[in-house]
Amino acid sequence: MTFSLGWKIAVAAVVAALCNTSAFAQKAYDPGASDTEIRIGNISPYSGPASPYSTIAKAEAGYFKMINERGGINGRKINFISYDDAYSPPKTVEQARKLVESDEVLLLFANVGTPGNTAIQRYLNSKKVPQLLNLSGADKWADPAHFPWTMGFLPSYRAEARIYASYILSTEPNARIGVLYQNDDFGKEYVAGLREGLLVGFKKHMTGVVGSEDDRMQHSPAGVVKVHGKAPATLAPTPDGVRAPQCRVMAARPSRATLAHLHRRCPWKPSTTPRCSKLRA
Repeated sequence: MTFSLGWKIAVAAVVAALCNTSAFAQKAYDPGASDTEIRIGNISPYSGPASPYSTIAKAEAGYFKMINERGGINGRKINFISYDDAYSPPKTVEQARKLVESDEVLLLFANVGTPGNTAIQRYLNSKKVPQLLNLSGADKWADPAHFPWTMGFLPSYRAEARIYASYILSTEPNARIGVLYQNDDFGKEYVAGLREGLLVGFKKHMTGVVGSEDDRMQHSPAGVVKVHGKAPATLAPTPDGVRAPQCRVMAARPSRATLAHLHRRCPWKPSTTPRCSKLRA
């Protein structure tokens, strides 16, 4: 069978178009992706008060290694780049910029903590770099209208705190409730949930306690004890004349030394069963 010159030219044009399409597809990849590699960034607290959570990133690294040993994803090997931020938002920002601008990762995956993820959310969205499966239960990650490149993972902290409030009010309706929370987005989500759960009578039921470095303590006319700040070194005892809480809710990541000091100095001796004492790390 013979082919006319015009047919041969047409076939050659189709082949050339396919070749050009392949080349175009290669160039169409976003930074961090190619035919052979996918670069994924991660920021975790390998040091500092939340360092135990670094085991999550280490497990992820092990899992991605297993995938690579099995051939990768459609032949692409995963390059998992994880940096330490010591659970410090300024350091989180520094590491995020390094991952995006120097390492040119395709996305950031499973970063630990509400404060750090908050600090880099606007930056990552402005760069259109996916911020996927944040290890935080803050409601702000579910805001596709303003931050379409951000996605959360953990259950809502607010919803969890509302459950605590419902449980406490159903089992200990007359108890004073002490709350130790971090004075940042993580802790404030819990306080907001407790307020919503306790609704009317919040001031009658709740003793709000936040650890601080200066340990300032204020006694409001409503009998609510507050210690403002975060990252406590010491916690002063409840002032005379204020009844200690029977239930407590913790929304903080205090060190072991801080917890030991809290139990020594702060006269929190719940009269209810240990079920009423909640620790959220």
